[in-house]
Amino acid sequence: MANQASTDRHFTHGRDLVRAAYPGQLTCLFSPQHGFFSEKQDNMIESDHGIDAMTGLPVYSLYGETRKPYPAMFADIDVLLVDLIDVGTRVYTFVWTVVHCLEVAAATGVKVVVLDRPNPIGGHLVEGNILRPDCASFVGRCAIPMRHGLTLGELALLCNRELAIGADLEVIQAEGWRRHMCFPAIGQPWVFPSPNMPSFATALVYPGQVVWEGTNISEGRGTTLPFELFGAPFLDYRQVFDALRATDLPGCVLRPLRFEPTSGKWMGQACTGFQIHVTDIDAFRPYRTSLALLQALLRLYPGQFAYKQPPYEYEFERLPMDLIVGDRVVREHLEAGMPVVELERGWQRELDEYQQRCRAVLLYD
Repeated sequence: MANQASTDRHFTHGRDLVRAAYPGQLTCLFSPQHGFFSEKQDNMIESDHGIDAMTGLPVYSLYGETRKPYPAMFADIDVLLVDLIDVGTRVYTFVWTVVHCLEVAAATGVKVVVLDRPNPIGGHLVEGNILRPDCASFVGRCAIPMRHGLTLGELALLCNRELAIGADLEVIQAEGWRRHMCFPAIGQPWVFPSPNMPSFATALVYPGQVVWEGTNISEGRGTTLPFELFGAPFLDYRQVFDALRATDLPGCVLRPLRFEPTSGKWMGQACTGFQIHVTDIDAFRPYRTSLALLQALLRLYPGQFAYKQPPYEYEFERLPMDLIVGDRVVREHLEAGMPVVELERGWQRELDEYQQRCRAVLLYD
């Protein structure tokens, strides 16, 4: 299971490395959201099954007519290798595709081997409220926070255990990585894992900026800086600055600007908004920052701000914002004006408990 970003440091693709190491043993490919070549731009834009032109192997899409592999897809394999780049955020769907595969693997007797990669935004920081069961969806199935602080392999181990899947799972560790290391310290090239994750700077703000997907505020899709840019035609940056004065937002600068998306929300219209510039990676709190911004816009523009209505990631009834935030009560407290730092104090105990639960699956110092 891979996509176009599944390369080594020399940009050789994993399927080619596997075929060279084990001639004749690679039998099929699986692709997650956005397609094998990450060509599908947005949520709920499906990709079809197909044939890989380079190898002639069948490619089974797990973001199309199904998001969970059929047992028949596993009929001719002994081991499923997983080589995907995660970005350390609960709503990034790749890990939930892995969880679906673990469930089918447990039922069919197939072993799963995760070829682990570093968490690009580090494994030393966690942030956010814990996902509630009534908000579980394809953007979150296990009780974890928005910024989870795990590698894909560690998170697969946690889900295999806590969701009682019981798959035969092995994780091959990434050599040389330590939890405090963010992507710039790794010394390897960034290969975008999805079309709107073009850089490490995008990944760094994503655990907060993804909340705009649940609103009519542009998250920067249709620009060259998705998630770093955000805004709408009705924003006044001076009002937003004033509304944020009481909230400590360390490690970043909000630079006001105007942009015009070429696709997506407000396509072809001039939006007033901001670019988030991260000035201190360790001090920056992406979730706090974006929730404070969300609360400011809720208060400032009650007649113009709107939540996105369903569907969202194949959920057709529940409010997308609740699925993204992971707790309906958090959304209600934001609407009521509860300060974000007070919300953080309220979920700290559960966050501490989460970190205790994670100790059993940590693979790196």
